[in-house]
Amino acid sequence: MSGARIAILIDGGFFLKRLPHLVAANRCDSPLKIAACIRHLCRNHIKMLTGHQGERWQQHLYRIYYYDAVPYDGKAHHPIDNRPIDYSKTPVAQERHALFDLLRKERKLALRLGKVARDHDWTLSPRLTKRALKSRVAVRALDGLTVAPGGADLPTTLTLTPEQVRQLVELRDFWTQEVHGGAVSLGLKQKGVDMRIGLDISTLTFKDQVDTIVLVAGDSDFVPAAKLARREGVEFILDPLWQQVNADLFEHIDGLQSGLKKPGAAAEAVAELAPPLPAAPDAADH
Repeated sequence: MSGARIAILIDGGFFLKRLPHLVAANRCDSPLKIAACIRHLCRNHIKMLTGHQGERWQQHLYRIYYYDAVPYDGKAHHPIDNRPIDYSKTPVAQERHALFDLLRKERKLALRLGKVARDHDWTLSPRLTKRALKSRVAVRALDGLTVAPGGADLPTTLTLTPEQVRQLVELRDFWTQEVHGGAVSLGLKQKGVDMRIGLDISTLTFKDQVDTIVLVAGDSDFVPAAKLARREGVEFILDPLWQQVNADLFEHIDGLQSGLKKPGAAAEAVAELAPPLPAAPDAADH
């Protein structure tokens, strides 16, 4: 494949989530190092597909496409910590913008940015939500408390069973110890990224710009675009960064390989994630 034209498409949100599991912490703790990891991943893919190991590996590369979303820049008030938050000034937003600035300067790299929008208000984590709903049983112990007409307080002496006392203590501990600032999150949702990936796969395919597409992603949303590319004769490689993928995805791709070494692997050389797939069925069948 010496004259191959290869496009590498990277789902940035997925890549940044998986990267700390694949490289040492001191190799991905800054935007500069993350950009270096992206180059390393792409170079390894070119090397595996072409056998080219020299410094001119980019001659086989059509382009790298990096997809992410511009961080949310709105403001909100934290319901538990009782403090204002300016999301544009958070470390996550600042580091993401710094990474984008570095990637814009990379050779043969196109940055494709969606956006993050506020989809709903603050929510409690699913695990804690279940426990909060179950706490209704403990609250029934307070049924004996009443308020007199006009708001005058009545005596608050309650007779509780040992089980009711235990439930109320657990309820107190739950709300004072487990429901902290990190237990809630603002309903932010990434928009436009998957659409951009699908459009670029379609464009690369129909304009006959590449022979091979490598997609670094972790879900199956790409399947319709992958099927389209394969029907038109484009080789489609998936890199899930060693994350387990569903077996039925194999019929929609031409290969599975990783540009970063397997977690815990002793060898420094990048290995393929799975043995070569059998010959793909006729593209017209997909």
